Amino acid sequence: MKKGTTILGITLVLFMLGLLLCIEYHSYRLTHDAQERITYKVDLSPDVSDSLALAIKSRIEQRDYIKHVDYISKEQAAEIFAGELGEDFVGFIGYNPLYPSLMVNFNVSLLPDNSSEVLDRFCKEVGAEEGVTGVVYQENIVSELREGFYKLTWFLIVLMLVLVLISVVLIDSFIRIALYTQRETIRTMRMVGATTGFIMRPFLRRSIAYGAIGGLIASLLTAIAVCICANEFQLALTAQEHWMWYLIIAVVLVIVGIIISWFATAFTVRHHITKN
Repeated sequence: MKKGTTILGITLVLFMLGLLLCIEYHSYRLTHDAQERITYKVDLSPDVSDSLALAIKSRIEQRDYIKHVDYISKEQAAEIFAGELGEDFVGFIGYNPLYPSLMVNFNVSLLPDNSSEVLDRFCKEVGAEEGVTGVVYQENIVSELREGFYKLTWFLIVLMLVLVLISVVLIDSFIRIALYTQRETIRTMRMVGATTGFIMRPFLRRSIAYGAIGGLIASLLTAIAVCICANEFQLALTAQEHWMWYLIIAVVLVIVGIIISWFATAFTVRHHITKN
């Protein structure tokens, strides 16, 4: 009963930790994809030549964090706008009022930690180029995505720490019960000269086994929960591109289970033995 209760306690805590790690992974992925879909529009002068526009495009593409740059000439811009409008506005007003532009998308994963400073510097440097009239982007969306992700990350980190603390307390209570039932055996071993390490060894071995078993069961439960969510809410959570990260999460759960179980057991057993 004690063995099953200990493993159950570790499993439940690690299962919640696994769910939080999955939420963190998918929130990062969604935020990353949303940021890469945000387009920075570099407005060019109406009289800029194609050669100058392509030269500006080439200089922008030399930055490591640039994903791709599309050049849209005045004529292409007019065609796109006419298609959206449903009529030939150029023929109606007699001239093309649209400017040529460059549509820039970033590779967010290659941006440094101070990405906001890098993006601001990019806008200033490109805006100062000859033939560029300005850089336009949805600044509020960029800042809201970044701020929302950071808030969620810190919230999940706090929850993970709380779960680890709960698991340590649970393991500590289970170990105390196990030590109490074997107090006479431990006292006898101490009387015949057994060292603290010798007495602790079987408890530590069991703790490693309990942590590993709890981590494996928690990984299985997390995988089942992900599959259920994918089926119920029609989400692409089980795509092959996510399998590697799910495997990493499973390995992390097993390792965390072993570590917290071992440390909690070592602390409790040593404290009890030295106290008595």
